[in-house]
Amino acid sequence: MKKILGVYSAPRPHWVGDGFPVRSLFSYQSHAAHLSPFLMLDYAGPAQFAPAAQPRGVGVHPHRGFETVTIVYQGEVDHRDSTGAGGHIGPGDVQWMTAASGILHEEFHSEAFTRQGGTLEMVQLWVNLPARDKGADAGYQTLLDREIPSVALPGEAGRVRVIAGEFDGHRGPARTFTPIDLWDLRLNQGSTARFELPEGRTLALVVLRGTVRVNGRETVREAQLVQFDRAGSSLEIEADTDATLLLLGGELIDEPVVGYGPFVMNSEAEIAQAVEDFNRGRFGAVPH
Repeated sequence: MKKILGVYSAPRPHWVGDGFPVRSLFSYQSHAAHLSPFLMLDYAGPAQFAPAAQPRGVGVHPHRGFETVTIVYQGEVDHRDSTGAGGHIGPGDVQWMTAASGILHEEFHSEAFTRQGGTLEMVQLWVNLPARDKGADAGYQTLLDREIPSVALPGEAGRVRVIAGEFDGHRGPARTFTPIDLWDLRLNQGSTARFELPEGRTLALVVLRGTVRVNGRETVREAQLVQFDRAGSSLEIEADTDATLLLLGGELIDEPVVGYGPFVMNSEAEIAQAVEDFNRGRFGAVPH
């Protein structure tokens, strides 16, 4: 069994722009050394929005040195960036944006969601890039719900949506720079699911909804993060209620992590360069 190193609760919510009330379950300031290659995870919502005339969200802002992964559970989000790419994602869809050498982008509630109102629930995960790839071209992947394998667990325990990596012979559609498992887990009340994972990799489990018991010893509830030791390979999850979880696994990037807001590099000099490049307009512009 994987040894549990800690269970962490999300702090109080804060707003990102005017469209995303988020709880930050971890960040590169607090967990970077232990959760590599993952840098940050924000859980937005579930939050109810009334109909509005203008889309809520967050305006143009930069990133460099990593990737952002947005998973929508409820609601709809529109995206535009300085590569000219854009996308619309709704329930079950995933946006995988590679900032790498630098990107500007914006995220807003879709026009339909803005007009109708409703519940917004989503996760944004930041995934680090190794030094050799931090200067790669920026890019964007839209992974629609229908393109993501959904694999039934034995004994009608639930399902695994394989966003990245591989489970039970099914490979996720996301293209990644380093080996990553990103699984959207849905477990049924009273069921038990067992997983075998690669030895030596980082492993974390995020409970978004419901209550589960992990490895027979820790009860974990909504908006809590479980961090595991890299040794061992077995994981057992018993669902006390219907539960939605996110499993994060990956190969360690054993390099310095130096972050400043939306920039994550390997040195202070690289951060200073990122700030200068942004201020001088070298990240391009978001077309409108």
